[in-house]
Amino acid sequence: MEPRINIFGTQTGAKLAKRFAGLSGVLQESTLPKSVIELVSLRASQINGCGLCLDMHVKEAIANGEDPLRLHLVAGWRETTVFTDAERAALALAEEGTLLTPQGTSDETWEAVRKHFDDEETVALVCLIGLINAANRMNVITRQKGGSYEVGALAQHG
Repeated sequence: MEPRINIFGTQTGAKLAKRFAGLSGVLQESTLPKSVIELVSLRASQINGCGLCLDMHVKEAIANGEDPLRLHLVAGWRETTVFTDAERAALALAEEGTLLTPQGTSDETWEAVRKHFDDEETVALVCLIGLINAANRMNVITRQKGGSYEVGALAQHG
């Protein structure tokens, strides 16, 4: 299927891309570990089926030194030994925040997040989950394709 529209080729889309890049920059400047940012972004994008974001976050993670094996195992993170307890807590919150139910996220997951992340990191993590889900949804609705992302392209919009 071909993309339905080039979101970023419109005046409104270009403005939104700049704002998204700015928000992403704020998250990159936070104390939340870069590896957590990319793992969480990757997991939400897997759940949402966003090829463009999968492409972006795999390439950015590798460029930042992430082990490709860990990236291959993100979808089955519960059944692996390659993620820290903090990363597991963040991945659990990413899943629960992406697959929202009327009950929201579980107390167990929230407690695990708070055990490993301070207030600044927790706020960044929550905002990251909201931001990646918004990006995923826009890209999936308009059928944006992955495969041609170049490392650093998002930062260039900021």
